Amino acid sequence: MKVLTGQGISEGIASGKILFYKRAASQNEKWDVEDTEAEWNRFETARGIAILKLQELSKRAVKDSGQEGALIFEAYQMLLQDPSYIEEVRSIVKEQRVNAEYAISVVSQRLFAIFSEKKEPCAQGRGADIKDVSQCVIDILLGIESGVSELCIDQPVILVADDISPSEIMKIDKENVLGIVTWEGTPCSHTAVLAKIMGIPMMICQGERVGSEYEGVSAVMDGSAGRLYMEPDEATREEMLHKKEKARGRRDRLLGLKGKESITQSGQKIALYANAGDLEDIEAAIQNDAEGIGLLRSEAFYLERAAFPTEEQQFQIYKEAAERMKGKKVIIRSLDLGADKQVDYFPLDKETNPALGYRGIRICLARPDIFKTQLRALLRASIYGKIGILLPMITSVDEVKESKKMLEETKEELERDGVEFDKNIEIGVMIETPAAVMESRALAKEVDFFSVGTNDLTQYTLAVDRQSPRLKQFYDTHHPAVLAMLQMASESAHAEGKRIAICGELASDLELIETFLGMGIEELSVAPSMILPLRKKIREIK
Repeated sequence: MKVLTGQGISEGIASGKILFYKRAASQNEKWDVEDTEAEWNRFETARGIAILKLQELSKRAVKDSGQEGALIFEAYQMLLQDPSYIEEVRSIVKEQRVNAEYAISVVSQRLFAIFSEKKEPCAQGRGADIKDVSQCVIDILLGIESGVSELCIDQPVILVADDISPSEIMKIDKENVLGIVTWEGTPCSHTAVLAKIMGIPMMICQGERVGSEYEGVSAVMDGSAGRLYMEPDEATREEMLHKKEKARGRRDRLLGLKGKESITQSGQKIALYANAGDLEDIEAAIQNDAEGIGLLRSEAFYLERAAFPTEEQQFQIYKEAAERMKGKKVIIRSLDLGADKQVDYFPLDKETNPALGYRGIRICLARPDIFKTQLRALLRASIYGKIGILLPMITSVDEVKESKKMLEETKEELERDGVEFDKNIEIGVMIETPAAVMESRALAKEVDFFSVGTNDLTQYTLAVDRQSPRLKQFYDTHHPAVLAMLQMASESAHAEGKRIAICGELASDLELIETFLGMGIEELSVAPSMILPLRKKIREIK
């Protein structure tokens, strides 16, 4: 038996044969070019294709790892749109008169070296991100399809590699890749984040590397302890099996919480809802005993189409969502395109700072034809369940009043057409800008509920781009200013007798549950997989 030790990254026990990850060969050579303008156009074309591929990975990540995983690939897109990165590549191509592959490699290696020298593991992880996204463009230029997608895996394996990138981990066969072992990377890397979210045991080895002679040998890995046992003896197998059974026991205890109330020992209740991007997420919400859908991102149905979905297409989706939840609340956010969520059939002008630009409710109010089509579909679907409408990116009372006016006009149109709908359908607003917090008392007079989008609220409160890998250390969701914003919004909602929920990533932060209870937060909407762990935590609070 050979034992490799290292750092545990993602917990869990994996048992299978060793499979070494073999990447497609990338012959990135340097050569002189005469037409630098044509070479520059090669780079720009490949960069555009890479962005489209990253958008596809982002959509896949929403299904496999939730919004947190998708944000990784949205950040990658931002890297490829970074003016300083683009200009540095352009300068090398133009001034040194060399091929784009070589220029990208030079820039990538320089930035990777800078970040690698930093002491913070998270900073080192940003270097790996730059290396990964640069390789994506190089592979496109060379006509190479990245390796794991070409790997035929027909049995349970533990994948071993020097390193695995986030874009590669999204392509692996999750049914048969039971564990991941690398020698490079950090606990803060995006690969590590994805492994944790997707429940794949992972470790980073320290010390000697094993060779191909171990290809295909039987192995067991402990992602918690950071140990890989190759050709384990019977005693080790039994020990790992016992540990796996204990972990299964913990999962079974969580499953035993299905049907139980999310209530503290002192009697304080908090509803646990699920975030969803599609109908598959709704099924996951049901399986994890969600008390409702606190955020259904309707833009997901726009992003996956080649043209605006019709009223009938939207109606069928919203109707099915309501019916699947069987009378439980389904809060559907109205179209939130713009910023990082764009579609080819609705081109938006290039903006210096799209996060502060033409997006969310601003698009809806400027394009009543699009907005009213969605409102008609939502209203028609409302008789099949308990639907609520959530307005995104609100900054003023006037925006809410204008939205409500359009809603009333749509109701009148449906009544004239003899179409049934819930005349008392609830309407709420996303509290995700400091302006909405400061106006929250006035907003509470206009709506039925608040839902706090902590991702954007943190971004705008701290003036930190949440998609920038370079600023990750400054994006502090526990910042006193962010928590003060939550407190103020909660007080305003309760002063007007309205309820308040949190639907951002912060809602699943186990460390803040007691803080949320103290603020009087009544609902948390999280990834389906977090519902039972949160219920367990809540029920343990005295």
